[in-house]
Amino acid sequence: LSRIRALVTGGAGGIGTAIAEQLLARGASVLLVDRDPAALDAASRRFVAAGPRLGTFVGDLTRAEDRARLVEQAGRWQGGVNALVNNAGVNHFGMFESQEPAQVELALAVNVQAPILLCRALLPQLARLDEAHIVNMGSVFGSIGYPGYAVYSATKFALRGFTEALRRELAGSPVKVHY
Repeated sequence: LSRIRALVTGGAGGIGTAIAEQLLARGASVLLVDRDPAALDAASRRFVAAGPRLGTFVGDLTRAEDRARLVEQAGRWQGGVNALVNNAGVNHFGMFESQEPAQVELALAVNVQAPILLCRALLPQLARLDEAHIVNMGSVFGSIGYPGYAVYSATKFALRGFTEALRRELAGSPVKVHY
C-alpha cells in the first residue's frame, strides 16, 4: 500500500478516520476531506506522525466549487491521488413520514450526488495512471431496505447500482471500482 495516495471523504470521524488509520499504518498517503474544520484538525493531530503522507482539505462536497477545488488539489497532492474513497455519508434514522424534506435532500446530495460527481471529476486524472481505485462505501442497507432507513437505504441502493455500472464501463481500464 505504500504506493497508494488516497483521497478519503468523510475522513474526520468514524469510518473515515478508521480507514485513514489503516492506510497510514500500512505506508499509504492519505488526503483527508471533511466539511468540519475542527474535526479535521483533530484528526490531523491524531495522525501527526504520518508527516507529509497526510494532507487535509476542508470542503462541502455537495457544493460544485468545493468539489472543483478538491479535484485541483488532489491532482497536485503527492503527485496526484490514485485512490478515491467515497466514504462521506449522512443517515437520519426515522420513519419516512416524519423526515423533513431537507433531510431527504441532504442524504441524496451527500450519499449519492457528491460521490457520483466526484468520481466524474477525478476520473480523467485516475484514468491516466497505470493503476487507480475508486471505493464507494456501501452498507447492508444498500442490499435490503429496513424500516427507519428508507432514505438511507435508497441512497445506498443507488450508490451500489452506480458502482456496478461504472465497474463494467471501466472494465479493462486502469481504474478498478469497488463497493
